[in-house]
Amino acid sequence: MRILITGAAGFLGSHLCDRLLADGHQVIGMDNFITGSPNNIAHHASNENFTFYKHDVSNYIFIPGKVDAVMHFASPASPNPESPVGYFNLPIQTMKAGALGTHNTLGVAKANDARYLLASTSEIYGDPLVHPQTEDYPGNVDPAGTRAVYDEAKRFAESLTMAYHRTHKVNTHIVRIFNTYGSRMDLEDGRALPNFLKQALLGQPLTVFGDGGQTRSFCYVDDLIEGIIRLLDSDEHEPVNIGNPHEMTILQFAEAINEITGNIGGIVFKPNDRSTRDPQRRQPDITRARTILGWEPKYSLEEGIKKTIPYFKRKLGLE
Repeated sequence: MRILITGAAGFLGSHLCDRLLADGHQVIGMDNFITGSPNNIAHHASNENFTFYKHDVSNYIFIPGKVDAVMHFASPASPNPESPVGYFNLPIQTMKAGALGTHNTLGVAKANDARYLLASTSEIYGDPLVHPQTEDYPGNVDPAGTRAVYDEAKRFAESLTMAYHRTHKVNTHIVRIFNTYGSRMDLEDGRALPNFLKQALLGQPLTVFGDGGQTRSFCYVDDLIEGIIRLLDSDEHEPVNIGNPHEMTILQFAEAINEITGNIGGIVFKPNDRSTRDPQRRQPDITRARTILGWEPKYSLEEGIKKTIPYFKRKLGLE
C-alpha cells in the first residue's frame, strides 16, 4: 500500500514508518518538526519507498497520486508543563492538530477511498472512575482544565472520525494508545519512564511525586505498533484500546527501574502538583483487542526496558 503518516518524525510515527517500510509498503511521511525530530527518520533518506513532506497538518493537505491509507499521528503529546514542546505550552497547536488536522487527513482518506486510522489516547478517559478502562467508558474529564487542550482535541478527533465513517462511509479506525515507551522518546517528555530511566542511568535518585500510589500500565513500542497494524488491517470501526494491561504503581515502577538498571541512587519523594490534573489510575481493558485483533503485548517490562536503555545511553552521552 501507499500510506500517509502524519507526525512521521515523532516517537510513534517514526516507529510506524520503520515497520511499514519493512513490510514492503510505500510511506509518505509528513511532519512540521514542532515536536518531531528529523533524526528519527534520517535513516530512510535514501529509501526509494519513503517520501517526506514538511507540512503543518492544520493546513490543507495535497498528496499527488493514489493514497491507500492515512494514519494521523500528528500532535504534541508531552504532558511536561516545563517542556517548550509539551502540549501545556503549545495549546493552540495541539487543538489545531486534533481538530483541523483530523479534518484535513480525513479529507485525504475520503478523496482516495482510503483506509483511515486515528491515533487517539487513553487521556480521553480523563481521571477515570472505572478500572480498568473499557472502550465504552465515556470518561471523567474537565473540558476547561489545563490538560483539556490535548484530551478534548482527541475526543473531538474521535467524534469527527466517526462522523466521517457514518456519513461518508470512510473506512475508519481509532486506536486509543496507553502509556508506551521505547527508543526515540524525548528525554524531557515528562512521563514517568523517561524521567526515571534518565535519572537511573545517571546514578541519581528517582523522583516520585506524591506517595507513588498513582498507577500506570507500560507497553513496549514494538508491541503497540503490532496492534496498530492489525487494527488498520481489520474491519473494526469502534475505538480499540492498545496498551499493556499490567497495572503497577509509580513507586513499584521506580523500584523496577532501579533494579533493572542497577541504580543504587534510591528514590526521593516530592509533593504532587495537582494543578496538572494528572490521572491517578491508568489500566486498559484489552478484551476488544484480544478478541477482534488477536493481539496482546508480548514484551515484559524488563525486556522492553533493556531494549530501550541503549538509546537513552546514547542520548545521555554514556556510550
